[in-house]
Amino acid sequence: MAESLRGSLLIAGPTLLDPNFRRTVVLVAEHTDEGAMGVILNRPSGMTVADAAPDLEPLVGSDAPIFAGGPVQPTAGVVLAEVPEPEEPIFDDVVLLPGLVELGEVADAAGRLRVFAGYAGWGPGQLDDELERDDWIVEPATGDDVFSEEADSLWSSVLVRKGGQYALVARMPDDPSLN
Repeated sequence: MAESLRGSLLIAGPTLLDPNFRRTVVLVAEHTDEGAMGVILNRPSGMTVADAAPDLEPLVGSDAPIFAGGPVQPTAGVVLAEVPEPEEPIFDDVVLLPGLVELGEVADAAGRLRVFAGYAGWGPGQLDDELERDDWIVEPATGDDVFSEEADSLWSSVLVRKGGQYALVARMPDDPSLN
């Protein structure tokens, strides 16, 4: 396995056409020899916490959007939170709460929170193979990426920030055949 990508963003490359990941930005929460997991940051589901997870309303508000975190266990809730002095951060002060039970323990101290339905997962070596095929572009994550209010434009804004040839990729039309 190459170096762990925990805390990195995976930006879908222009050749990655899998509809589950096309033009996505994934935060890698775990990456070991056993595989990898993360959440898609730029896929609002159209549902709010009030619609799908009313238990969370007191913690995140009824209007908080739920994001489609990935194709694995799409009915399972996952939360990303900024907490002061986390024990095992993904990066900086961002943690992944794999169950909603833990959320109550950190919610009062948490800054920003984001709720996801499902997650992205890779088996042993699978992510490394996809990286070798240039399916993904890797970039360090920031808290503003994770909790972006402009999720729909996150894919292009991260590529523009990366600069060079990536800024050109960011401006490619969604369907180049229509160009």
